[in-house]
Amino acid sequence: MSRWRRILLGAIAFTLAAAAPAYAHGLVGRQDLPIPEIVFLWAAAAVLVISFAALALLWTTVQLENREPRALARIPRWLEVVCGAIGVAAFAGVVYAGLSGSQTPTANAAPTVIYVVFWVGVPIVSAVFGDVFRAFSPWRAIGRAVGWGLHRVMADTPAPLVYPERLGRWPAALGVLAFGWVELVAANGDKPSVLAILAITYFVTMLFGMSLFGVETWVERADPFGVYFSMFARISPLTTERGYLAWQRPLSGLTRIRWLPGTVPLLCVAIGVTAFDGASAGPRWNSISMTLQDAFVSLGFSLGTSLQLAFTIGLILMTLIIGGFYRLGIQGVHLEARERSAGELAARFAHSLIPIALAYLVAHYFSLFVYQGQAMIYLVSDPLGEGADLFGTADNGIDYGLVSAVAIRYVQVGALVIGHVAALVVAHDRALAEFGATQKAVRSQYWMLAVMVGFTTLGLWLLSEANG
Repeated sequence: MSRWRRILLGAIAFTLAAAAPAYAHGLVGRQDLPIPEIVFLWAAAAVLVISFAALALLWTTVQLENREPRALARIPRWLEVVCGAIGVAAFAGVVYAGLSGSQTPTANAAPTVIYVVFWVGVPIVSAVFGDVFRAFSPWRAIGRAVGWGLHRVMADTPAPLVYPERLGRWPAALGVLAFGWVELVAANGDKPSVLAILAITYFVTMLFGMSLFGVETWVERADPFGVYFSMFARISPLTTERGYLAWQRPLSGLTRIRWLPGTVPLLCVAIGVTAFDGASAGPRWNSISMTLQDAFVSLGFSLGTSLQLAFTIGLILMTLIIGGFYRLGIQGVHLEARERSAGELAARFAHSLIPIALAYLVAHYFSLFVYQGQAMIYLVSDPLGEGADLFGTADNGIDYGLVSAVAIRYVQVGALVIGHVAALVVAHDRALAEFGATQKAVRSQYWMLAVMVGFTTLGLWLLSEANG
């Protein structure tokens, strides 16, 4: 047995062994699972290992790379206009509610729309139906409308600036990180008026960027939410190609992502924000944050500022930990392909992080989406929280019995396992495309398997922390 294989197997064994104590207090807070919680961890690891072996034995030819979508139907141009108008109206309504309505977060529609429907719902819908946000994006709709108007009234409109290649998707990565900071760290991150002002600022920034570099270039590279949601849309069997609704092999869209600087940081941020949301609810982080908070207070910062600084450090550290996990896997691949630089390999396998990001999002936010999402039934009747009843649903409440706690836990664990198996699939397919149907392709994925087991273990531990 080679030295690196022994190290790999040791790493897997250590990961599994070290994870066991974390489940002494249960996968979640309530002890109502029909089987012991530790079984979930072992089952998840076993599924990944079995999937890896099955891929090595049965998936011997490239199945996802270079698969062109098959056109289904032409998308009428008027439909894009209608979708864009709906997006603009929805955005205006959320901003108006945030500025003019009640400042109680649960009574005002703005926080629920932004943090539940937008942040959680749109990625899930995108993974099933494709890049729906692109059609409804209010800033893209306004930008296209302004561009169309200028072409109508001006004989010669100025050409957009060339977008700097070195910027890549870095603006999107920083934007998603900033949103995560507002959600998890900012003192008034759920205050409706604050969210409305931030939404307006974001809108103006997007319009400014599009005016400089062009609508589509900016949306595809620098618009944080546009880029973020489009990543998940690559998982979907549906896509839009040159004005057509098209069918593609599920997951094959991931292989067509154009590599740009900032892509890996964006995906690490996407996973890191969700992971820190789970970790920050647990007792271990509470202990760490109190220590950091006391340290900042001793330096002269106020109690509130010290807490925000501690949580900011936690958010950044979690993102760096996620990046370290991925870098570990890439270093393992590099050991089998020394003729390729680690940076090049990181770019080629980055798309495997997208199913993991979706898995973390579904696992962590599913209960929020199921329960708090019901609030939209009464919020549509009273979006300002001032006693209106536009559609007769203002008296509706949230039915916490709609989905059982056991069902939620199965969905959470299932999402983590399925997401990481999908990541193994796309990484294995890319290895075949890079190295051919050889033992080198299989060996290159040993470390990626260890990373997937590690990610799964981390995800399950975070669920236990968040519900412990």
